[in-house]
Amino acid sequence: MTPTPRRPVTVWDLPVRLFHWSAAALVAALWVTERWNWMDWHVLAGETLLALLLFRLLWGLFGSETARFARFLASPRAALHHLAHLFAREPDDEPGHNPAGGWMVVALLGLMTAECLTGIFVNNDVADEGPFTELVPAWFSNLMTDLHTILFQALIAAVTLHIATVALYFLLKGQNLVRPMLTGTKTLPTTTRPPKRASLTRALLLLALATAVTTALATWG
Repeated sequence: MTPTPRRPVTVWDLPVRLFHWSAAALVAALWVTERWNWMDWHVLAGETLLALLLFRLLWGLFGSETARFARFLASPRAALHHLAHLFAREPDDEPGHNPAGGWMVVALLGLMTAECLTGIFVNNDVADEGPFTELVPAWFSNLMTDLHTILFQALIAAVTLHIATVALYFLLKGQNLVRPMLTGTKTLPTTTRPPKRASLTRALLLLALATAVTTALATWG
């Protein structure tokens, strides 16, 4: 059979790639600062992550084509069908997330967002009170504090699964999912339409909005 002609196609824009690696670094920073009780740095990392998450959620609605949730979130059946071929060695022809990867993205975004939001209600003997702690009953603050711990453990487990899955795709399917997140490009069939990209100006405006909302939340008290 004649090999399918292929060409480099830009699939991940700069905002998505910067968010991905920044979020990874911040989750690592949250783990380190929690272990060493560096709570001032822990809070700062959490607030920075929340601002980036709010931006990513907005970018998922108004950003580039491959960043939009409506574009990459497939049905659960499609995700299971994709995973059924996990051991098939084949090229990566997806101009974005594959059906299973899209759900992993949503799970990670959800866990990180929930972790950051519970942090604004935290009330314990280690960290300072969150900016919203005094606005809610003690039982609710205590519940959020417990959830903050549980969700972080779940987040670390999800990150570990994500890394293991990326490694499995490389070993079993021969697909390097890391390189496109570094360079922004994949080698796809020439018949693949390049995804539409939103402007960096729009990204900066949405980032400014996300930063403003996070600052307002962090300084509420």
